[in-house]
Amino acid sequence: MGRKNNTHVPDFILMGLTDSEEIQLVLFMLFLLIYLVTLLGNAGMILITHLDLQLHTPMYFFLRHLSFLDLSYSTVITPKTLQNLLTSTKYISYTSCFTQMSFFVFLGATECFLLSSMAYDRYVAICNPLHYPVVMSARFCSHLIFGSYMIGFVDSFVNGLCMSRLHFCNSNVIHHFFCDTTPVLALSCTDTHDIEIMIFIVAGSTLMVSLITISVSYVSILSTILKITSTSGKKKAFSTCASHLLGVAIFYGTMIFTYLKPSKSYSLGKDQVASVFYTIVIPMLNPLIYSLRNKEVKNALLRVMRKGEGSGQLK
Repeated sequence: MGRKNNTHVPDFILMGLTDSEEIQLVLFMLFLLIYLVTLLGNAGMILITHLDLQLHTPMYFFLRHLSFLDLSYSTVITPKTLQNLLTSTKYISYTSCFTQMSFFVFLGATECFLLSSMAYDRYVAICNPLHYPVVMSARFCSHLIFGSYMIGFVDSFVNGLCMSRLHFCNSNVIHHFFCDTTPVLALSCTDTHDIEIMIFIVAGSTLMVSLITISVSYVSILSTILKITSTSGKKKAFSTCASHLLGVAIFYGTMIFTYLKPSKSYSLGKDQVASVFYTIVIPMLNPLIYSLRNKEVKNALLRVMRKGEGSGQLK
């Protein structure tokens, strides 16, 4: 286990969530079920929004990318977690560990700014409905998506650059179920103060800038909704952004709880529960939140199914 002045350790050991074999089996079954629902829900959302022409709008264009991110996000973490729950050897190679971390940061940061883009879309739809088709053009939406992915890439690159400066010489045991930044930083035998500050600034800026964008959008939306005189008009306006607001609250709540605090306040139990929630559970919840509360998605699903039945009968 001991290694001296070795920057590139051959492997790490992921301690996981529990040492109890009985609890590991229960968690395996639970996480496997959640992962299958995540795959089905997000793949289904991508397929429906692609096949149904009535859903070829900016809101569902963003939602399709959100489903893709959630699908990727879960796939980066869950399969390895499932494997470790079934095996006694919980090794992950140095390369695999930092690859997992890089994709995790990339997808998380991208989702932050995608949620900001979705909030801006709702702002334009409710506050400037007459200009909506012009403002939220296909080209502008593509630019927002491209910008979100680019910011995610830059965040991931900076994080990877900082983490590559670490030296590991005392232990290779990661007290977590995946390669997250804070537990890996804790293994370093070199001073991590400057690296922690840099990562905190980058991660904090990503969270806060995107959260401020969302907050400003929803303050404007709320102000516009309150000016609507009819109750039905207020209800209709609020229903168009309720799902997104719920998704934002869940995602940002767990992210801020986990990352926007000093590393010394890292709590193994509480932070692992929060990590399970945003890496495994939230990717499953998003397609449910956006479909179960959305009549357009339900109607689109029925149209796609009827079209499929019609094609089958013709054959």
